Amino acid sequence: MAAADSPSAARRRDLCSRGIRLAGKMRADVVDLLDAYVEQQGLDASASVVAVEGVPLAAVERWDEQTGTQRLLENLAAYRAFRALLAQMLEEQREQLGEADAGLGRALAAVLLQVSAFAYHLEELLRLESRGIPGEEGDGPPPPPRLSLFEQKLRGLGVLRELAQWAVRSVRDLRQLAKPSPATGTAPGLAESP
Repeated sequence: MAAADSPSAARRRDLCSRGIRLAGKMRADVVDLLDAYVEQQGLDASASVVAVEGVPLAAVERWDEQTGTQRLLENLAAYRAFRALLAQMLEEQREQLGEADAGLGRALAAVLLQVSAFAYHLEELLRLESRGIPGEEGDGPPPPPRLSLFEQKLRGLGVLRELAQWAVRSVRDLRQLAKPSPATGTAPGLAESP
């Protein structure tokens, strides 16, 4: 039986395919949430937000040189950070508006659940590759300084914009991982360790 037909290769392809669907759905939901957030917070959709402390950037310089394990580990660290950031945003939203806008709170909570599920999905992929899953210490953002209400709104805008970009990057990463390597029949980069 060729390596490409092995149960672990089939499982990897299945996990990658499901991950691509999850990331695509998450991106669509984040874009919808972003529109609602901008409207609810009274922000300009074209507002420029500089890099927000604690928010992982989706851009990567030498993307094509990364191994599969590096891709998975960076994705996992990012989604763990987003999980903490979204939980913080949800708490701030409840403090600011109470139940005045339950719809935005529900949308934030739904995206938070998707981010958590996607992080778990990435952990499954790492387990499949017999890679140790890093602990969560240090993965989340540091406790933020007390921000003004406007600064909180801008930080939320930055978080949601970058999360949408991560969803796109995750799809690219998972598609790359799902491709069989012509020489070995295994996914590229997964056989080698960083």
